[in-house]
Amino acid sequence: MENLGDILKRLADTRRAANGDDGTNGHGSAPETELEDVCPSCQGRGWLTPQVPVGHPDFGGFEPCHCQANQTAQDRSERLRRYSNLGHLTRFTFETLNPQGVLDDPESQHMFSASFEAAVAYAEEPKGWLALVGPHGSGKTHLAAAVANRCIEDGNPVFFVHVPDLLDHLRASYAPNSEINYSDLFERVNDAPLLVLDGLGAQSSTSWAQEKLQQIFNHRANAGLPTVITTTTELNELDPYLASRMRQPLLCRILEVRPTHAGGQGQSHRLGRVEPEMLRRMTFEQFDIRGNRPSSQQQASLQAAFEAAQSYARDPDGWLTLFGDTGVGKTHLAVAIAAERLKLGMTAYFAFVPELLDYLRFTFTPESRVTYDRVFDQIKNAPLLILDDLGQENTSPWAYEKLYQIVVHRHNARLPTIITSMLDLTDESGPISSRVQDPSVGLLIRMDAPDYRVKRQRGGNPRDRRANR
Repeated sequence: MENLGDILKRLADTRRAANGDDGTNGHGSAPETELEDVCPSCQGRGWLTPQVPVGHPDFGGFEPCHCQANQTAQDRSERLRRYSNLGHLTRFTFETLNPQGVLDDPESQHMFSASFEAAVAYAEEPKGWLALVGPHGSGKTHLAAAVANRCIEDGNPVFFVHVPDLLDHLRASYAPNSEINYSDLFERVNDAPLLVLDGLGAQSSTSWAQEKLQQIFNHRANAGLPTVITTTTELNELDPYLASRMRQPLLCRILEVRPTHAGGQGQSHRLGRVEPEMLRRMTFEQFDIRGNRPSSQQQASLQAAFEAAQSYARDPDGWLTLFGDTGVGKTHLAVAIAAERLKLGMTAYFAFVPELLDYLRFTFTPESRVTYDRVFDQIKNAPLLILDDLGQENTSPWAYEKLYQIVVHRHNARLPTIITSMLDLTDESGPISSRVQDPSVGLLIRMDAPDYRVKRQRGGNPRDRRANR
């Protein structure tokens, strides 16, 4: 397979041939590379971009050139593979990939399986953008290459490029003796019917590199051109312009291929992670709306909370706050929502509020492997944040300030947030409670039922009888 430089040199040669240049060096000597017969319409690409105005259904699409009519399926496939720049990645297909990934823990398998299914669906109908996020070795590039190879099998052109390599070639094209034309490469990337940008964030972050990537992102976003992006970099650490494009829900779907959580010591290393055992036990199927011998009114409150949680899991818009005594199922429903989102390849950041504040304090110590700013920004901008047991934290001025900053940011941005609390938030006042109670942002549901962890006997609550002894 050819590398990117060879492909672009051949593209330049074919364009010269299409323009009537015989390929000689000006002294009658033959070129070093034999040129193919070049179609003057598509200049050797095999496809054309419809010249239609923005907003037209065919804008940003492609159609086979008339020169392809006499080609065999094998010829077309080979041409598409040469164009794709996949090289040795042609062996990376969905068939050679374990649908559950390489890790053994249920959460990782769950997330990778959802990403795998989403990638297969995208390959069958590539629309919009797909971003694959995860650490090195998580399978992002394999999934992206599998999408590209499936599209090629279906006869659709794809251009695959590693972002640092792309920027290196663009820089090299400025050299006087460069065999690669800057405009040719930039046009190919900008207008590829499906572009795969592998390794976003691995490039050197110069102002020039940022400008080029911003131009590519802007062009493809405005044109609605299908684009697959892989990155090991958290979105809040990318160029803000690029991250803002990727965060547009109508444009880009973000899949976390493997869970990435903040590092630390003790329990804090689990911050953000929903424990596999919780995911196994706390599902919608295992939530008993009959409760623990509740009254009809209490059972109605459980039913209302259950239905609201199911609806939120399907479309997490705004906030959902569940409050009530201990043992009524608040955390169960919050985790069940997280499980449903994880099945879809989405992310959920779960934080027991007292542990969250302890960990934020820990980031200021020399032992912390992550900075406070990184963790705090990760929490504030999580696609779905679950704040479990709000109100049980140490109410120091510092702790209140941190919670206030998180709540205000997410309230202003209307970011999906689930809150559980034992406080009666309808009676609370203050800047945090005011935002939780805001009906324009979310739903506040009281779960009024007996503690399902305590076995009740007929004739009343056992705690009441013990109190009367």
